[in-house]
Amino acid sequence: MDVSALGMTAAIVDLDGTMVDTVGDFDVALRGALADLGWPPVSRAFIARTVGKGSEHLLTRALVEVGAPDDLYAAAWDRYQHHYLQINGQHSAVFAGVVEGLQAMRAAGLRLACLTNKPGSFARPLLALKGLDGYFDHVFGGDAFAHKKPHPLPLLKACEALGSEPARTLMVGDSSNDAQAARAAGCPVVLMSYGYNHGEPVAAAGADAVLDRLDALRWGA
Repeated sequence: MDVSALGMTAAIVDLDGTMVDTVGDFDVALRGALADLGWPPVSRAFIARTVGKGSEHLLTRALVEVGAPDDLYAAAWDRYQHHYLQINGQHSAVFAGVVEGLQAMRAAGLRLACLTNKPGSFARPLLALKGLDGYFDHVFGGDAFAHKKPHPLPLLKACEALGSEPARTLMVGDSSNDAQAARAAGCPVVLMSYGYNHGEPVAAAGADAVLDRLDALRWGA
């Protein structure tokens, strides 16, 4: 996809399912948290179709999935954070084409922000471990603003930080959350075909394009 004619000055890039395959991290952290409290694990398939709306949502849905009571959430969140911070990035991998795609964006002069529903305390160490942090002018976790994607507020705040108009800021994600937030904020949006879209076909999410690799974006000479 050649976006050189669109006049983009910045891009906002999602993390889980867009740059890094993190299902393994979620699996290990959830498994440890649930085991600490005497509950069985959830499946990786459940995790893959549930991630994307923040770790709090994932944990809440996981407790429902195993039949645990609502009042277990606080203890489960404590144990989940404990395990996730210990293994963050150790069971995940950067998707093919991501590094090349980010390099092309920077070479084209774009300012970049990573915007994820993952808590900032998880997102920043993960980016650093995978060698991706140096590409971004800003990193915003799901706890940075009053709302998470698919609300448009995080994208509007990211555009403000980047000094870029929404219409000239490309949202790059992998799910309907990213597409809905981008549409509401007035940003063009492309989605990766390989990510986590709540078990739904990504082609139905309403993006301007669906790509198989981040480096399939073309920024001109």
